[in-house]
Amino acid sequence: MRFSRSSLIRCAALTAVAAGVVSAFWGCAVSVPQGLQPVSGFDVKRYTGTWYELARIEHRFEKGLSQVSAQYSLNEDGTVTVINRGYDPAKQEWRQAQGRARFLDDPGVAALKVSFFGPFYGGYNVVSLDDEYQTAMVIGGSLDYFWLLSRSKTIPEQQFRRLLEKASSLGVDLGRVQVVAQ
Repeated sequence: MRFSRSSLIRCAALTAVAAGVVSAFWGCAVSVPQGLQPVSGFDVKRYTGTWYELARIEHRFEKGLSQVSAQYSLNEDGTVTVINRGYDPAKQEWRQAQGRARFLDDPGVAALKVSFFGPFYGGYNVVSLDDEYQTAMVIGGSLDYFWLLSRSKTIPEQQFRRLLEKASSLGVDLGRVQVVAQ
């Protein structure tokens, strides 16, 4: 079978475009939102374990869930396994998703990308973390993604308010933030 020169050129062009699209999605260029600074001096080993979601900006993958927790564990290759779990009261069932996170660059900087769906990544930036690794504020690839996490299911109201004020100072729209029932 012989192909014309124009057919080969079109095929090569389409292949190049397809390769570019695949590589763009495969790499999923994830970056830190402008104006935000992830925590430096980050110790992923101290971050591993269970965290409870106290507040969030809700998205379809978490819609209506309560009693949400995240379990982080460090893998030998330096990636982090993420297991998110929450209760769906409408369906009266637990839902769980497992993903993998990778550091964007330096593991001492809390800027990661996480994937729950194949080669598609989203940002995971720890922008506030207390010295004891008991509360954390996470912002995704944009200010549309926000989570307030704690090692315990509740924290004192005054501390909760201070953390939300800090989130607001970073540009998080508190009108979109929902408290998560634990």
